[in-house]
Amino acid sequence: MTIVKSKLLDQLSKNFPNFLKRDLKKFSDIILKEIKNTLKRGERVELRGFGVFSSKVQKARISRNPKTGEKVNTPAKKTIHFKMSKEMFKKLNNENE
Repeated sequence: MTIVKSKLLDQLSKNFPNFLKRDLKKFSDIILKEIKNTLKRGERVELRGFGVFSSKVQKARISRNPKTGEKVNTPAKKTIHFKMSKEMFKKLNNENE
């Protein structure tokens, strides 16, 4: 099952019926925006019990077009790296500790 933002908001509204759905949407938008801005600045985001997001720079390189075999210059770019927490790892692997 894939989780999309609308399903996440539905689940949050079921778990927290005292909050209006539009307030939960604003709250989730603020959180996601702050995560994006922090990664854009090159800083890491740690969510305890979930994992750590960090941005890394992938070096410029010469790659190859697989269809034609032609060499292509690929510029440097930022990528996002995620490392899950030990708690999340244990939950995913059904470890009881």
